[in-house]
Amino acid sequence: MSEFVIQFRKPYKFEGKEYKEVDLSGIETLSTKDLIDADKQFNTSGQMAIMNEMTTGYSCIIASKASGKPIEFFESLPAGEGLKVKNRVMGFLNA
Repeated sequence: MSEFVIQFRKPYKFEGKEYKEVDLSGIETLSTKDLIDADKQFNTSGQMAIMNEMTTGYSCIIASKASGKPIEFFESLPAGEGLKVKNRVMGFLNA
């Protein structure tokens, strides 16, 4: 299994579908343009940070781009699962 597949502790329901995991392996194929677009999206959302890549909001944007799932999928995750996503995204961006 890929290091970018995040297993949920318990099934997560989103828009009538149940998920046991989310695959973020698309993060490896993101381009610098994707990161620039994520910065713009983060800034226009009203969020602010000294280092965008250290925030939960920015991690949700990157996870959305990597997985093809809407950002709302990640914003609605239980906090513990959201932190798993944030840590995996931050680990990749700061490697």
